[in-house]
Amino acid sequence: MYSVKVEGDFSSAHNLRGYKGKCEALHGHNWKVEVVAQSEVLDKIGMLIDFKFLKKELNALLDTLDHKYLNKMPYFLKNNPTSENIAKYIYDKLKNKIPEIYSVTVWESVNSSATYYE
Repeated sequence: MYSVKVEGDFSSAHNLRGYKGKCEALHGHNWKVEVVAQSEVLDKIGMLIDFKFLKKELNALLDTLDHKYLNKMPYFLKNNPTSENIAKYIYDKLKNKIPEIYSVTVWESVNSSATYYE
C-alpha cells in the first residue's frame, strides 16, 4: 500500500452550538489540514498522485474556508463546525476530484486534531 500526504492551512472563526464552555463563544483558529491519498498501485511513472495536483485541489477548497465565519456557511448551518465535521466536509468536497483520498485530518491547534476517513 502506498500513501502520500499534503498539508494546507486556513484561518476562520466559529462557535460550537450546544457546547458548555469557552468554545460556545465566537473564536478563531489557524487550522492545519492534512490530506492523505492511498492506493495499492502506482501509475506508469511510479506515482500514486501528483503532489502538485493534490495541493492545488486542497488549497482551492481551503480558500473557500479562509477568513470565514464557518457557522454561516450552508453546510455548517446544519452541522456544528467541530473539527470532526470540518474534516468530513473537506473529505466530501475532495472525494469526487481525488478518488484516491484516504483521510483528512484537521488540526485546530498543535495539540488537537480530528480525522475523517471512510
